[in-house]
Amino acid sequence: MKDVGNDRVRLSVTEARNLGEAAMRGAGFDAEDAQILTSHVLDAALCGYEYSGLPKLLNVVDVPDYRMPRRPMSVLREATTSVLLDGGNNNGMIAAFRAAEITVERATAHGLAIVLLANTWMTGRSAFYCEMIARAGLVAMHTVASPPKVAPFGGARAVLGTNPICFGFPTEGDPLIIDMGTSAFMGTDLKFRSRTGRPIPPGVALGPDGKPTTDADEAQKGTLLPFGGPENGYKGFGLALAMDAFGMLTAAARRPENFGGHSFIAFKPDLFLPLDEYRHALSERIAEIKATPRQPGVTEIRIPGERSSATRKRLMDEGIEIDRKIYQALVRVSEGNLDHGAVYPGGR
Repeated sequence: MKDVGNDRVRLSVTEARNLGEAAMRGAGFDAEDAQILTSHVLDAALCGYEYSGLPKLLNVVDVPDYRMPRRPMSVLREATTSVLLDGGNNNGMIAAFRAAEITVERATAHGLAIVLLANTWMTGRSAFYCEMIARAGLVAMHTVASPPKVAPFGGARAVLGTNPICFGFPTEGDPLIIDMGTSAFMGTDLKFRSRTGRPIPPGVALGPDGKPTTDADEAQKGTLLPFGGPENGYKGFGLALAMDAFGMLTAAARRPENFGGHSFIAFKPDLFLPLDEYRHALSERIAEIKATPRQPGVTEIRIPGERSSATRKRLMDEGIEIDRKIYQALVRVSEGNLDHGAVYPGGR
């Protein structure tokens, strides 16, 4: 660990991994699950998403679901190319990782897979799973219907989740990953800013009084808004509702009041043309798009996910920075100290 000033510390990748795994073991997860959780958040940090990085491990032990009984994941219904999974109230980064593994296995064996997952919480970055599936040579889509944090277009109360949708496509290089939430601001970033006392941008949330706010704590008590702003928020709302409709396919596997549900859809490109031809054609198409004449002041046409991939390559050598309070909180968790009021910055 290196102190870099302004209450920030720098960790090598090995130091960050060791800290994360120790914290999750201190929180009661076994070594394998601690490794899955840490790999997920560390990848987010390396891709440049600090709020979805190591601070997210504090979120894992700061929600009521963590303190509820857990049971092994189970298959509730299956056919050759489809599986409905009960997540057993396990953390979503663990349950969705297992679901993605099953998706790869089924799609590789049969050409197509549809895997649904219910009864889980906090699945993290959808890009993590779609990249995993695309690196196996599959086209992937992942949808999430999550707990209410977002108002419908024109509404003042949260009834929808941040409900991201993600796509993954194999290329001749890094997979093409397109990952987007349907809210104007991400829920994980909102929690992170609440922990660290930072404001949120204007126009993305309402406080509990239904009025616009830039205070993260007030926004957590109120509601986020759908992406698109006051003119085009119906677009984010429409996509969020579509993600809810996908999630509703898991209704037979969950409690009626639980709106959460996840879908993984993947297939082999060689159902239609050889994988290598698809990789080459998509890579050529991306190169053509990047060669588009640029507007004044624009230095590069950047493909979705390209910056994250470049940042990951750089930070693998440089390491990551985190807030000192986050670091200290994770150390306390690794020691088995789960006193929320004393441990977690911004905790309950």
